[in-house]
Amino acid sequence: MPEIIDISVPLKPEMPVWPGSPGFKLYRTMNLAAGDEANVSQLDTDVHVGTHVDAPCHFLLEGTAVEELSLDVLIGPAYVAYLPEVKAVTAADLEELNLPPNTTRLLLSTTNSQLWANNITEFNKDFVALTADGAQWLADKGIRLIGVDYLSVQRYYDSTLTHEILLKAGIIILEGLNLTNVTAGMYKLVCLPIKLVGSDGAPARAVLIRE
Repeated sequence: MPEIIDISVPLKPEMPVWPGSPGFKLYRTMNLAAGDEANVSQLDTDVHVGTHVDAPCHFLLEGTAVEELSLDVLIGPAYVAYLPEVKAVTAADLEELNLPPNTTRLLLSTTNSQLWANNITEFNKDFVALTADGAQWLADKGIRLIGVDYLSVQRYYDSTLTHEILLKAGIIILEGLNLTNVTAGMYKLVCLPIKLVGSDGAPARAVLIRE
């Protein structure tokens, strides 16, 4: 039987969110215990919390919205690369990975995943992410999806250039993965963001399947 590995972050109020984000709230508007006929909940959240995808319109004025992202890219073979010692992922770091031929989906496992494993709820501004030259390397190599194990593909103190390079190249950005117990290698990725019409991003359930 194939092994299914959930690489999604649980959505709950006690979780790190980008500074300034309203975060995640889920509360009951009807309650069986209070005598209502059903349990009914209401969701109040930023679309960029936890495991989520960025749509082009997140940073590009004429970019498309999340409902137009291709499922052909969000589902398929993906390579997980382990980068335990880098503080930022540069073009040189990516070149040294010697990715398998024809890799089009790349997930980067870094020390960020330990933040999820240790249930660190405070936002960490020093997370590992891509540099702009790393983003350009991915675009030049024909990568179609890049996944990272914290809340942004670009470093906290950088400009939006990293995002812009990726999105202009048509690369889908998958952020907020938990790759703690995932070893490097090839898997099948299944990532299904919520189909929010007109949105610049959407929470997603992402799993890896290992035969």
